Amino acid sequence: MGALMGHVAHGSMFLVLGMWHIFHDIKLHAQTPNYIALPWVPTKKSRYFELFFIMACTCTSVTTELLIYLPIDPDGTIRATHLHNIEHASISLTFLIYATFAIILDKFAPNKSQYGLTLLLGATGFFQELILFHFHSADHKGIEGQYHHLLQLSMFVSFVTTLMGIAHPRSFCIGLVRSLSVFFQGVWFISIGFLLWIPNFIPKGCFLNWEEGRQIVRCHSDEALERAKSLANIEFCWYLILVTIVSVCLYVYLTKIYGEGVKYRTLSKYEGQEDGGDEDFEVQKKSKHEESKSFDQMGKVFVIMDMIK
Repeated sequence: MGALMGHVAHGSMFLVLGMWHIFHDIKLHAQTPNYIALPWVPTKKSRYFELFFIMACTCTSVTTELLIYLPIDPDGTIRATHLHNIEHASISLTFLIYATFAIILDKFAPNKSQYGLTLLLGATGFFQELILFHFHSADHKGIEGQYHHLLQLSMFVSFVTTLMGIAHPRSFCIGLVRSLSVFFQGVWFISIGFLLWIPNFIPKGCFLNWEEGRQIVRCHSDEALERAKSLANIEFCWYLILVTIVSVCLYVYLTKIYGEGVKYRTLSKYEGQEDGGDEDFEVQKKSKHEESKSFDQMGKVFVIMDMIK
């Protein structure tokens, strides 16, 4: 992950997953007052499409870090200059475990425990990501470190909101913030790749230097370093403002499309997706409040998801 393509590839996965969940969070919230934030979204054509996508991306990442970069010496020890490759592979492995066990839980676990355990696995992935980036073996003290410290803020939000989702599955704000934080991770990962490894985008007074088997951004003076760090902070704030504006506009737009004419809705059946992955809840005009209250809040979401089979 230590260069342009690595950051862009990993960022693209988070960006796509974030956009996927933002769209469905808003759509489901607009369609029913009984909204429940789904940890992963089943589709009509392939129930586990999202999880298969995560598994494919993480397997590719692990393979790249371990087989292409070859961080292991012939005697079986890890090369000091390739510790970051093992760390990156460990992060991908955690999300691979999440996707794998999410499928297993969906098939075999009781409904009451499935929702919480799936989110707990997701939170473990974000926590592992946060810890390994915080104590990264690579040199993150300079401008590169500033970008990665800011990245950890979005990781922390993803971790906290995923844990909060276990206790508050019906909170639209928690679910949306979690999706936005994943999307923001993708945006910032991609930005790191472009801003730190394309010479024309590197801040004034800084340059790429080949050290310990990889390129690292260095600055000619402390003044240039402080200026570059300040620019990183400004860019982060601008991205945050932009993502906030876009998400609110998207909420207004999707609510107008999917919420028009809907007065009474109950979360009765998950139909899956239409036209390449778009799913809807079947809406009943006559709401049965007494029935909906009798369902267990934590198990209900996966009862609905089972109905897509």
